[in-house]
Amino acid sequence: QVQLVESGGGLVQPGGSLRLSCAASRSIRSIDAMGWYRQAPGKQRELVAAITNGGTPMYAASLKGRFTISRDNARNTVYLHMISLKPEDTAVYYCNGRVGSLNYWGQGTQVTVSS
Repeated sequence: QVQLVESGGGLVQPGGSLRLSCAASRSIRSIDAMGWYRQAPGKQRELVAAITNGGTPMYAASLKGRFTISRDNARNTVYLHMISLKPEDTAVYYCNGRVGSLNYWGQGTQVTVSS
């Protein structure tokens, strides 16, 4: 079992930046991969970025260059650093942890990009 708690969302102006955090209830070294997904109103949840327990990142092609995923094993935390935010980045951002065939989700954190 893994509990995931996101934080760091909020309201930001276009062009601004935010850093989201996802704290896990157990060592993230024991989690095969952790990732960030987002879901905008009326749209399906989509992958934003993921990182393996070996540290290999992957990104949605359309977001690469603006979003960076990283992990701090000592803090059992994964981060998503977002820059040059656009209104279309507005969504609920969810943290995901995968252990074998099991997926665990956080409760989500709202990111709103608006002037």
